[in-house]
Amino acid sequence: MATKASNSRSRRSLTTAQFDQLLANLSRYAILLIGVLALIVCFSLAHVILAPIALAIVVGLMFGPVADLVERRGIAPALSAGIVVLLLLFVIGTFSALFAGPLSEWIARVPLIWEKLRLQMASLKEPLESLGAIQDQLKGLVGGDAAMTVEVQDGSAVTDVAMMAPSILADILLFLAGLYFFLATRHHIRISVLSLCFSRKMRWRVAHIFRDVELKVSRFLLSAALINLGVGVATTLVMWALGMPSPLLWGALAALLNFIPYVGQAIMFVVLAAVALGTRSDPLSILAPVVAYGAINLTADQIVFPHLVGKALTLNPFLIFVSIAFWLWLWGPMGGFIAVPTLLVLQSIVLHIFPSTQKLSGVIERKLEAKATVDTREAEPQGTIPQPPPVAKLTAAKRKPRPRKQAVSASP
Repeated sequence: MATKASNSRSRRSLTTAQFDQLLANLSRYAILLIGVLALIVCFSLAHVILAPIALAIVVGLMFGPVADLVERRGIAPALSAGIVVLLLLFVIGTFSALFAGPLSEWIARVPLIWEKLRLQMASLKEPLESLGAIQDQLKGLVGGDAAMTVEVQDGSAVTDVAMMAPSILADILLFLAGLYFFLATRHHIRISVLSLCFSRKMRWRVAHIFRDVELKVSRFLLSAALINLGVGVATTLVMWALGMPSPLLWGALAALLNFIPYVGQAIMFVVLAAVALGTRSDPLSILAPVVAYGAINLTADQIVFPHLVGKALTLNPFLIFVSIAFWLWLWGPMGGFIAVPTLLVLQSIVLHIFPSTQKLSGVIERKLEAKATVDTREAEPQGTIPQPPPVAKLTAAKRKPRPRKQAVSASP
């Protein structure tokens, strides 16, 4: 009886210990969740400062090899950073000067294109009639036959642009300043972070994180820039061959929007479809630019990019989509540009902090193959021809000692 009582008390104490451990784990997860939510709120409130600086860091990682190449010539880091920033400004200014005229022309033609689209969609009478019936019902609810009017104040768009101009200018200046100081002091930042590590193992891991982040992000962005440039050139040539107006503009827009996966391509599809609908009437000529751009983009994403970048930089498409949606919601277009580099940075940090995760995909793949083999064997019908025994069983049977024959003694 005493033994049973002691066993029951030990079980109760063990259950209590497990419950306390569960509460401790839940409290840790709750604190972690609260910290993540607080960090997201801080990112959202401080997007005016953090978004340009984050974009400057990503672009600085992209142009880091260029700055290293300039520094090998004996030029100081401060001067090499200034050269890289001036080179970036020259490229942006050149593209702006080349495409400012066609872009402003197409912006001025937007009302005409919209009017033509309305005329082409006027053949859809049934949806329009249903919308008209709904409008009549709304008029009856609002005030009989009284017409609903909307006042549009003159100069509202100009006022909005004038209000946004200082904010845009501040973002540009903050981005350029952040890019310069990051390129000029990137070596000091690395040394300062490494000096904060207390153990040699931690310093080794942090140094490898810096190396992998610079290598992966710079390789990804430079490869993406080359591929997007090829997409822009191919789009320009195809639009010119199809007779689309301003083919250089559509090529440059395709190259720029291709830096934001999925979202940029969707915007480009809509733009090409709208321009084709507004400038053409033949259905085949309307679909040709959209189909051609889709073929170019599919070739670049599925063939050229994996071959040029390699498997080391491949990421889960679902994670890419979630990251783009999250950063677009948080910081807008700047967030969409830094979404994939942020995933690469997180991947490098996780792989070096938890090295066992590098073999996780192989372990999962082997388990899935083993489970598929077992399911296949269980799905086989019962009346099948028996399979030969495995090699291991045959060898075990061969190794099994045979009984010795007893010697028959001769009778006297």
